[in-house]
Amino acid sequence: MPDRDQGGAARLLAACACFCAAALALGQVAQHAFDMQPCAWCVLQRLIFLLAGISCALGAWVLRSRAGRLVAALTADLLVSAGLAAALYQHFVASRTDSCALTLADRLVMALSLPELAPSMFLATASCAEANLPLLGIPFALWSAAAFLLLAAALGLALVRLLRGGGQGPG
Repeated sequence: MPDRDQGGAARLLAACACFCAAALALGQVAQHAFDMQPCAWCVLQRLIFLLAGISCALGAWVLRSRAGRLVAALTADLLVSAGLAAALYQHFVASRTDSCALTLADRLVMALSLPELAPSMFLATASCAEANLPLLGIPFALWSAAAFLLLAAALGLALVRLLRGGGQGPG
């Protein structure tokens, strides 16, 4: 039973890593193919998807111990919670303002020099009000929030499996 729980957790972490990569790819397609330009809050959510995906990938394929996978899943879960908060803040607060300048998201993105490192992914080129365009009738920030919620549910299940598993499985 512990080996099956470990393996199931690893598969969930792998699925979450792939989901994060897909979310990032969809954001790039929306920006570069459909001209949906990102604001600072969008860019911050991209960073969170990237970091959560890396954490999940480490837990799935590198950290094979139960403790390592627990740390990876908990880290990803904390990041996903921050991403959900950022998406909801973008939708309910920031999208009602014309500028994202000097907001927490803008300061974090600039302090980390993200636009210089990867401008095609991390350069905010729209205001908060412009960036929350609807996609299939639903504002983009709410799509992001839904993605973070799905990730949180999957990570919660992975954590349950890891905590229930008890012993160390082979991976």
